[in-house]
Amino acid sequence: MAGAPPLPSDLTGQSWIVSDAASGDVLAASNPHLRLPPASTLKILFADTVLPKFDRNAVHRVADEEIQGIGPGSSLVGIKENLDYRVEDLWRGVFLSSGNDAVHVLSHMNGGVQQTVTEMQARADALQARDTRVISPDGYDMDGQVSSAYDLSLFARAGLRNADFRTYCATRDAMFPGAVDRNTGQRGSFGIANTDRLLGKYPGLIGVKNGTTTNAGSTFVGAAERDGRTLLVTVMHPAGYQRVYDETAALLDWGFAAAGKVQPVGRLVDELPPAGAEPTGQAGGAEGTPAPPPHPAATTAPTAAMGTRGGLGLGGWSAVVLAGAAAGYGSLVLLRRRSAG
Repeated sequence: MAGAPPLPSDLTGQSWIVSDAASGDVLAASNPHLRLPPASTLKILFADTVLPKFDRNAVHRVADEEIQGIGPGSSLVGIKENLDYRVEDLWRGVFLSSGNDAVHVLSHMNGGVQQTVTEMQARADALQARDTRVISPDGYDMDGQVSSAYDLSLFARAGLRNADFRTYCATRDAMFPGAVDRNTGQRGSFGIANTDRLLGKYPGLIGVKNGTTTNAGSTFVGAAERDGRTLLVTVMHPAGYQRVYDETAALLDWGFAAAGKVQPVGRLVDELPPAGAEPTGQAGGAEGTPAPPPHPAATTAPTAAMGTRGGLGLGGWSAVVLAGAAAGYGSLVLLRRRSAG
C-alpha cells in the first residue's frame, strides 16, 4: 500500500512478530513458529493458567518445601518459609522480579509443580499454541521446553484480557513483604522494581514480560497502546541483551506507523471453545475443522524454511508465507501478494 514504511533494517532477533491485540492481525513476522527456549516469557502462560484461580487478597503461609527445587541461578523475589504472603504480593513477585520462588509457591497452591505444568500445557492447547512444550512453570531452561514468538503472542493477547494481569504487568515498582525483625517482632518490607527496561520509557507501553537464560538468550513480549490501538511485539534471541528492547521498540514504532497502511500477512488464531460449547465460526472453532495435530517433537529448528525477513519486507510487497503455517498447524491465515518489482 502507498505510504507503508519499511521495516527496521538492523533486526537481529532469530524470531519476531508484530500483531494487533484486538483483531489478531499479524502485520509482519520473521520465523514466527521457530521453536526456541522461552525463558521467563513462559510465565505469561503460567499467569494465564493460574492467575484466575485465587483471590488477590487471599493469604498463604509458605511452607519450606514450596521454595525447594528451584533451578540454580534462578531469579528470585526473596520469599521466606513460614511467613504469610498475599496472593497479589506473589504475583508482583512473578511479574516484577520474575521470581521463580513466587512461581513455585503459586504452583504448590495450585496442586503442585507437575499439576501446574500439565494445566499450562492444556491451556496452551486451548489457545492453539502448537509450538509450545511446557516442562517447567517458570521458564527455567529445561531439555525439550520450547515456545515461539507466535505462541508467546497468543499467551500475551489472552493475558491482557484479564484486568489483574494488565495491572501486574504494568506495575513499575512495589513494596514486597520482608522478614520479621527479631528485636521488634515487626515485619519489614523492601522495594522491588520491574525488570522490563521499556516500561515507563516507551510511550504507551502496557508491559508484558521479559526473560533471559543461557539457552534462550533474551526474549521479550511487549504490548503498547496508541490512539486506541494495542500492538503486540515478540522478539526472541537477538544478538544481545539490550537489543531485545531496542528491537521491540523499533518494531512497535514500525507497527504504529504501518497500521492501516499494510495488508495483514496472517492472524493470531482464536482460543478453542470449551468442550460442549457451540462453535463460534472463528479460526480453529468452526464445525468440520480437523482435530489439532499432536505436539511437535521438541526442536529448535524452524518448522519450515519459509518466511525469512527479506520475504516479509512489507515495503516491497514480496510473496509472504510464514514459517510453520504450511506444516498443517492452522496457525496463520496466509495471504499471497505479488511483488511490486
